[in-house]
Amino acid sequence: MLDFVSTWPVAAQIAAYVVGLGLGVFCLVKFCNYFVDASSTIAQKLKISPLIIGLTIVAMGTSLPELAVSASDSISVLVSAEGARANVAIGNVIGSNICNLLLVLGTSVLFTPIVVKKSVSKREFPILLSVSALMVLFVFLFGDTAIGSVVFTRLECVVFVVGIVAYLAYLVVSAKKDPVSVEVEMNEIADMSWPKAIFLVIIGAAGTILGGVLVVFGAKGLSLQGAQAAGLNHDLAETLVGLTVVAVGTSLPELVTSCIAAKKGQNEIALGNVIGSNIFNSLFVLGIAGVINPLSGGSEVLVDVVVMFAITLLVFLFSLNGKFERKEGIVLLGCYVVYVVYLVLRTLHPEWFGMGAV
Repeated sequence: MLDFVSTWPVAAQIAAYVVGLGLGVFCLVKFCNYFVDASSTIAQKLKISPLIIGLTIVAMGTSLPELAVSASDSISVLVSAEGARANVAIGNVIGSNICNLLLVLGTSVLFTPIVVKKSVSKREFPILLSVSALMVLFVFLFGDTAIGSVVFTRLECVVFVVGIVAYLAYLVVSAKKDPVSVEVEMNEIADMSWPKAIFLVIIGAAGTILGGVLVVFGAKGLSLQGAQAAGLNHDLAETLVGLTVVAVGTSLPELVTSCIAAKKGQNEIALGNVIGSNIFNSLFVLGIAGVINPLSGGSEVLVDVVVMFAITLLVFLFSLNGKFERKEGIVLLGCYVVYVVYLVLRTLHPEWFGMGAV
Protein backbone atom coordinates (compact mmCIF):
# COMPACT_ATOMS: atom_id res chain seq x y z
CA MET A 1 0.00 0.00 0.00
CA LEU A 2 2.87 2.38 0.81
CA ASP A 3 4.44 1.70 -2.58
CA PHE A 4 1.18 2.55 -4.35
CA VAL A 5 0.72 5.84 -2.47
CA SER A 6 4.39 6.81 -2.95
CA THR A 7 3.63 7.72 -6.58
CA TRP A 8 1.16 10.42 -5.48
CA PRO A 9 2.02 14.11 -4.89
CA VAL A 10 3.51 14.72 -1.42
CA ALA A 11 0.45 16.62 -0.14
CA ALA A 12 -1.85 13.81 -1.25
CA GLN A 13 0.42 11.23 0.40
CA ILE A 14 0.36 13.07 3.74
CA ALA A 15 -3.43 13.44 3.55
CA ALA A 16 -3.79 9.71 2.84
CA TYR A 17 -1.57 8.80 5.78
CA VAL A 18 -3.44 11.08 8.19
CA VAL A 19 -6.83 9.79 7.04
CA GLY A 20 -5.57 6.21 7.22
CA LEU A 21 -4.26 6.67 10.76
CA GLY A 22 -7.40 8.39 11.99
CA LEU A 23 -9.75 5.93 10.32
CA GLY A 24 -7.65 3.05 11.61
CA VAL A 25 -7.89 4.19 15.23
CA PHE A 26 -11.65 4.64 14.83
CA CYS A 27 -12.02 1.12 13.40
CA LEU A 28 -9.91 -0.36 16.20
CA VAL A 29 -12.00 1.18 18.96
CA LYS A 30 -15.42 0.71 17.31
CA PHE A 31 -15.08 -2.79 15.87
CA CYS A 32 -13.19 -4.07 18.92
CA ASN A 33 -16.32 -3.35 21.00
CA TYR A 34 -18.50 -5.23 18.51
CA PHE A 35 -16.17 -8.22 18.60
CA VAL A 36 -15.97 -8.39 22.40
CA ASP A 37 -19.72 -7.97 22.97
CA ALA A 38 -20.66 -10.51 20.30
CA SER A 39 -18.01 -13.01 21.43
CA SER A 40 -19.21 -12.70 25.02
CA THR A 41 -22.81 -13.27 23.91
CA ILE A 42 -21.85 -16.41 21.99
CA ALA A 43 -19.90 -17.66 25.01
CA GLN A 44 -22.95 -17.09 27.21
CA LYS A 45 -25.18 -18.95 24.77
CA LEU A 46 -22.71 -21.85 24.91
CA LYS A 47 -23.18 -21.87 28.70
CA ILE A 48 -19.61 -20.78 29.40
CA SER A 49 -19.18 -19.29 32.86
CA PRO A 50 -19.45 -15.48 32.98
CA LEU A 51 -16.34 -15.53 35.16
CA ILE A 52 -14.34 -17.28 32.45
CA ILE A 53 -15.73 -14.89 29.83
CA GLY A 54 -14.65 -11.91 31.90
CA LEU A 55 -11.17 -13.29 32.55
CA THR A 56 -10.53 -14.16 28.90
CA ILE A 57 -12.63 -12.48 26.19
CA VAL A 58 -13.35 -9.23 28.01
CA ALA A 59 -9.87 -9.02 29.53
CA MET A 60 -8.23 -9.50 26.13
CA GLY A 61 -10.68 -7.13 24.50
CA THR A 62 -8.86 -3.92 25.43
CA SER A 63 -5.62 -5.39 24.02
CA LEU A 64 -7.15 -6.25 20.64
CA PRO A 65 -6.22 -2.86 19.09
CA GLU A 66 -2.57 -3.32 20.12
CA LEU A 67 -2.65 -6.87 18.75
CA ALA A 68 -4.11 -5.75 15.42
CA VAL A 69 -1.47 -3.04 14.99
CA SER A 70 1.54 -5.08 16.10
CA ALA A 71 0.53 -8.18 14.14
CA SER A 72 -0.11 -6.06 11.03
CA ASP A 73 3.32 -4.44 11.32
CA SER A 74 4.96 -7.82 11.87
CA ILE A 75 3.29 -9.19 8.74
CA SER A 76 4.23 -6.09 6.71
CA VAL A 77 7.88 -6.55 7.72
CA LEU A 78 7.68 -10.24 6.84
CA VAL A 79 6.60 -9.50 3.27
CA SER A 80 8.70 -6.37 2.78
CA ALA A 81 12.26 -5.92 1.60
CA GLU A 82 15.18 -7.20 3.65
CA GLY A 83 16.28 -4.79 6.37
CA ALA A 84 12.80 -3.61 7.34
CA ARG A 85 12.16 -3.31 11.06
CA ALA A 86 9.05 -3.71 13.19
CA ASN A 87 9.48 -0.35 14.93
CA VAL A 88 5.73 0.24 15.10
CA ALA A 89 5.01 -3.24 16.48
CA ILE A 90 7.57 -2.98 19.28
CA GLY A 91 6.97 0.73 19.90
CA ASN A 92 3.23 0.13 20.08
CA VAL A 93 3.57 -2.43 22.90
CA ILE A 94 6.15 -0.49 24.90
CA GLY A 95 4.43 2.82 24.23
CA SER A 96 1.00 1.46 25.19
CA ASN A 97 2.37 0.09 28.45
CA ILE A 98 3.96 3.44 29.27
CA CYS A 99 0.82 5.27 28.19
CA ASN A 100 -1.37 3.04 30.39
CA LEU A 101 0.75 3.59 33.49
CA LEU A 102 1.36 7.31 33.07
CA LEU A 103 -1.47 8.79 30.99
CA VAL A 104 -4.37 6.39 31.67
CA LEU A 105 -3.69 5.79 35.36
CA GLY A 106 -2.61 9.39 35.92
CA THR A 107 -5.80 10.74 34.34
CA SER A 108 -7.98 8.26 36.26
CA VAL A 109 -6.49 9.35 39.59
CA LEU A 110 -7.43 12.96 38.84
CA PHE A 111 -11.11 11.95 39.00
CA THR A 112 -10.82 10.23 42.36
CA PRO A 113 -8.12 8.62 44.55
CA ILE A 114 -7.68 4.92 43.76
CA VAL A 115 -7.40 2.47 46.65
CA VAL A 116 -4.93 -0.39 46.11
CA LYS A 117 -5.85 -3.74 47.64
CA LYS A 118 -3.05 -5.70 49.28
CA SER A 119 -3.71 -8.59 46.92
CA VAL A 120 -2.89 -6.33 43.95
CA SER A 121 0.45 -5.28 45.47
CA LYS A 122 1.30 -8.88 46.37
CA ARG A 123 0.04 -10.61 43.20
CA GLU A 124 -0.74 -8.54 40.08
CA PHE A 125 2.04 -5.97 40.38
CA PRO A 126 4.80 -8.56 40.96
CA ILE A 127 3.57 -10.44 37.89
CA LEU A 128 3.67 -7.25 35.82
CA LEU A 129 7.16 -6.41 37.15
CA SER A 130 8.36 -9.92 36.31
CA VAL A 131 6.99 -9.70 32.78
CA SER A 132 8.60 -6.25 32.27
CA ALA A 133 11.91 -7.57 33.64
CA LEU A 134 11.70 -10.51 31.22
CA MET A 135 11.37 -8.09 28.31
CA VAL A 136 14.44 -6.19 29.48
CA LEU A 137 16.34 -9.45 29.89
CA PHE A 138 15.51 -10.63 26.39
CA VAL A 139 16.46 -7.26 24.87
CA PHE A 140 19.81 -6.89 26.63
CA LEU A 141 21.00 -10.49 26.80
CA PHE A 142 19.63 -11.87 23.56
CA GLY A 143 18.97 -8.76 21.43
CA ASP A 144 21.17 -8.40 18.33
CA THR A 145 22.68 -5.10 19.51
CA ALA A 146 25.92 -5.69 17.63
CA ILE A 147 24.31 -4.55 14.38
CA GLY A 148 22.34 -1.70 15.92
CA SER A 149 19.05 -3.52 16.20
CA VAL A 150 17.09 -5.10 19.00
CA VAL A 151 15.50 -8.47 18.28
CA PHE A 152 12.81 -10.50 19.97
CA THR A 153 13.39 -13.92 18.44
CA ARG A 154 10.55 -16.28 17.63
CA LEU A 155 11.62 -18.56 20.51
CA GLU A 156 11.48 -15.68 22.98
CA CYS A 157 8.03 -14.73 21.73
CA VAL A 158 6.90 -18.34 22.15
CA VAL A 159 7.93 -17.91 25.81
CA PHE A 160 5.64 -14.86 25.97
CA VAL A 161 2.73 -16.84 24.50
CA VAL A 162 3.30 -19.68 26.96
CA GLY A 163 3.39 -17.01 29.67
CA ILE A 164 -0.04 -15.60 28.77
CA VAL A 165 -1.53 -19.10 28.70
CA ALA A 166 -0.07 -19.76 32.16
CA TYR A 167 -1.35 -16.39 33.39
CA LEU A 168 -4.88 -17.10 32.17
CA ALA A 169 -4.80 -20.53 33.78
CA TYR A 170 -3.63 -18.92 37.01
CA LEU A 171 -6.50 -16.40 36.89
CA VAL A 172 -9.09 -19.08 36.31
CA VAL A 173 -7.77 -21.31 39.11
CA SER A 174 -7.55 -18.35 41.52
CA ALA A 175 -11.06 -17.23 40.61
CA LYS A 176 -12.52 -20.67 41.28
CA LYS A 177 -10.72 -20.94 44.64
CA ASP A 178 -11.67 -17.46 45.81
CA PRO A 179 -14.23 -15.87 43.44
CA VAL A 180 -14.91 -12.98 45.83
CA SER A 181 -11.32 -11.74 45.65
CA VAL A 182 -11.25 -11.60 41.85
CA GLU A 183 -12.74 -8.55 40.19
CA VAL A 184 -14.15 -9.30 36.76
CA GLU A 185 -15.29 -6.49 34.52
CA MET A 186 -18.32 -7.54 32.53
CA ASN A 187 -20.06 -5.12 30.23
CA GLU A 188 -23.83 -5.20 29.95
CA ILE A 189 -24.31 -7.40 26.91
CA ALA A 190 -27.42 -7.05 24.86
CA ASP A 191 -29.48 -10.18 24.20
CA MET A 192 -28.45 -10.95 20.62
CA SER A 193 -29.76 -13.64 18.34
CA TRP A 194 -27.31 -16.24 17.05
CA PRO A 195 -27.18 -14.78 13.51
CA LYS A 196 -26.60 -11.25 14.80
CA ALA A 197 -23.88 -12.37 17.24
CA ILE A 198 -22.05 -14.38 14.58
CA PHE A 199 -22.36 -11.51 12.10
CA LEU A 200 -20.94 -9.01 14.61
CA VAL A 201 -18.06 -11.34 15.49
CA ILE A 202 -17.09 -11.52 11.82
CA ILE A 203 -17.58 -7.79 11.26
CA GLY A 204 -15.80 -6.95 14.50
CA ALA A 205 -12.80 -9.14 13.68
CA ALA A 206 -12.59 -7.85 10.10
CA GLY A 207 -12.94 -4.23 11.23
CA THR A 208 -10.29 -4.61 13.91
CA ILE A 209 -7.87 -6.19 11.43
CA LEU A 210 -8.60 -3.42 8.92
CA GLY A 211 -7.98 -0.84 11.64
CA GLY A 212 -4.60 -2.39 12.41
CA VAL A 213 -3.59 -2.33 8.74
CA LEU A 214 -4.68 1.31 8.35
CA VAL A 215 -2.87 2.41 11.51
CA VAL A 216 0.38 0.77 10.39
CA PHE A 217 -0.06 2.29 6.91
CA GLY A 218 -0.63 5.79 8.33
CA ALA A 219 2.05 5.57 11.02
CA LYS A 220 4.78 4.26 8.74
CA GLY A 221 3.82 6.67 5.98
CA LEU A 222 3.86 9.75 8.21
CA SER A 223 7.15 8.76 9.81
CA LEU A 224 8.71 8.16 6.38
CA GLN A 225 7.51 11.53 5.08
CA GLY A 226 8.68 13.34 8.20
CA ALA A 227 12.07 11.63 8.15
CA GLN A 228 12.64 12.44 4.48
CA ALA A 229 11.48 16.05 4.76
CA ALA A 230 13.57 16.85 7.84
CA GLY A 231 16.50 14.54 7.15
CA LEU A 232 15.75 12.48 10.25
CA ASN A 233 16.61 8.91 11.11
CA HIS A 234 13.70 6.87 9.76
CA ASP A 235 13.88 4.27 12.54
CA LEU A 236 13.73 6.99 15.20
CA ALA A 237 10.85 8.75 13.45
CA GLU A 238 8.94 5.49 13.08
CA THR A 239 9.56 4.58 16.72
CA LEU A 240 8.40 8.05 17.81
CA VAL A 241 5.09 7.61 15.99
CA GLY A 242 4.68 4.08 17.40
CA LEU A 243 5.45 5.16 20.97
CA THR A 244 3.16 8.20 20.92
CA VAL A 245 0.41 8.52 18.29
CA VAL A 246 -0.17 4.79 17.75
CA ALA A 247 0.27 3.93 21.44
CA VAL A 248 -2.23 6.55 22.58
CA GLY A 249 -4.66 5.57 19.82
CA THR A 250 -4.61 1.88 20.71
CA SER A 251 -4.83 2.74 24.43
CA LEU A 252 -8.13 4.59 23.99
CA PRO A 253 -10.21 1.59 25.20
CA GLU A 254 -8.14 1.46 28.40
CA LEU A 255 -8.34 5.23 28.85
CA VAL A 256 -12.11 5.36 28.42
CA THR A 257 -12.74 2.27 30.56
CA SER A 258 -10.47 3.39 33.42
CA CYS A 259 -11.70 6.99 33.47
CA ILE A 260 -15.37 5.94 33.50
CA ALA A 261 -14.67 3.37 36.21
CA ALA A 262 -12.78 5.93 38.32
CA LYS A 263 -15.52 8.52 37.86
CA LYS A 264 -18.10 5.97 39.05
CA GLY A 265 -15.92 5.12 42.03
CA GLN A 266 -15.07 1.64 40.72
CA ASN A 267 -11.44 2.06 41.72
CA GLU A 268 -10.34 -1.54 41.47
CA ILE A 269 -11.60 -1.85 37.90
CA ALA A 270 -9.68 1.29 36.91
CA LEU A 271 -6.41 -0.04 38.35
CA GLY A 272 -6.95 -3.67 37.35
CA ASN A 273 -7.68 -2.62 33.78
CA VAL A 274 -4.27 -0.92 33.50
CA ILE A 275 -2.28 -3.74 35.11
CA GLY A 276 -4.09 -6.49 33.20
CA SER A 277 -3.78 -4.66 29.89
CA ASN A 278 -0.01 -4.24 30.30
CA ILE A 279 0.41 -7.94 31.10
CA PHE A 280 -1.63 -8.86 28.03
CA ASN A 281 0.26 -6.37 25.83
CA SER A 282 3.65 -7.75 26.84
CA LEU A 283 2.81 -11.45 26.68
CA PHE A 284 -0.13 -11.78 24.29
CA VAL A 285 0.44 -8.94 21.78
CA LEU A 286 4.25 -9.02 21.61
CA GLY A 287 4.20 -12.81 21.70
CA ILE A 288 1.78 -13.28 18.81
CA ALA A 289 3.48 -10.58 16.70
CA GLY A 290 6.89 -12.17 17.28
CA VAL A 291 5.70 -15.70 16.53
CA ILE A 292 4.45 -14.43 13.17
CA ASN A 293 7.88 -12.95 12.45
CA PRO A 294 10.89 -12.26 14.72
CA LEU A 295 10.76 -8.61 15.78
CA SER A 296 13.63 -6.22 15.11
CA GLY A 297 13.85 -2.53 15.86
CA GLY A 298 16.32 0.29 16.26
CA SER A 299 18.78 0.29 19.16
CA GLU A 300 16.74 3.07 20.81
CA VAL A 301 14.39 0.34 22.03
CA LEU A 302 17.07 -0.46 24.61
CA VAL A 303 16.26 2.85 26.30
CA ASP A 304 12.50 2.58 25.85
CA VAL A 305 12.20 -0.86 27.42
CA VAL A 306 14.26 0.30 30.44
CA VAL A 307 12.01 3.37 30.78
CA MET A 308 8.97 1.09 30.69
CA PHE A 309 10.41 -1.09 33.47
CA ALA A 310 11.40 1.97 35.56
CA ILE A 311 7.90 3.42 35.25
CA THR A 312 6.35 0.08 36.19
CA LEU A 313 8.58 0.00 39.27
CA LEU A 314 7.66 3.61 40.14
CA VAL A 315 3.93 2.87 39.96
CA PHE A 316 4.47 -0.24 42.07
CA LEU A 317 6.27 1.83 44.74
CA PHE A 318 3.38 4.32 44.70
CA SER A 319 0.95 1.44 45.20
CA LEU A 320 2.69 0.36 48.42
CA ASN A 321 1.09 3.35 50.16
CA GLY A 322 -2.26 1.64 49.60
CA LYS A 323 -3.74 4.49 47.59
CA PHE A 324 -3.04 6.60 44.51
CA GLU A 325 -3.71 10.24 45.42
CA ARG A 326 -4.09 13.13 43.00
CA LYS A 327 -0.49 14.18 43.67
CA GLU A 328 0.69 10.81 42.35
CA GLY A 329 -1.54 11.30 39.31
CA ILE A 330 0.09 14.66 38.62
CA VAL A 331 3.54 13.09 38.94
CA LEU A 332 2.58 10.33 36.49
CA LEU A 333 1.20 12.80 33.95
CA GLY A 334 4.30 14.97 34.38
CA CYS A 335 6.52 11.96 33.70
CA TYR A 336 4.57 11.26 30.52
CA VAL A 337 5.11 14.81 29.27
CA VAL A 338 8.84 14.56 30.03
CA TYR A 339 9.07 11.23 28.20
CA VAL A 340 7.30 12.56 25.10
CA VAL A 341 9.61 15.60 25.05
CA TYR A 342 12.58 13.23 25.27
CA LEU A 343 11.24 11.20 22.32
CA VAL A 344 10.83 14.32 20.19
CA LEU A 345 14.31 15.59 21.04
CA ARG A 346 15.79 12.13 20.39
CA THR A 347 14.20 12.11 16.96
CA LEU A 348 15.22 15.66 16.06
CA HIS A 349 18.72 15.50 17.57
CA PRO A 350 19.78 11.84 17.80
CA GLU A 351 23.43 12.86 18.16
CA TRP A 352 22.64 14.28 21.60
CA PHE A 353 21.83 10.74 22.73
CA GLY A 354 24.62 8.92 20.90
CA MET A 355 22.44 7.73 18.01
CA GLY A 356 23.03 8.05 14.30
CA ALA A 357 21.43 11.02 12.56
CA VAL A 358 20.39 9.01 9.55
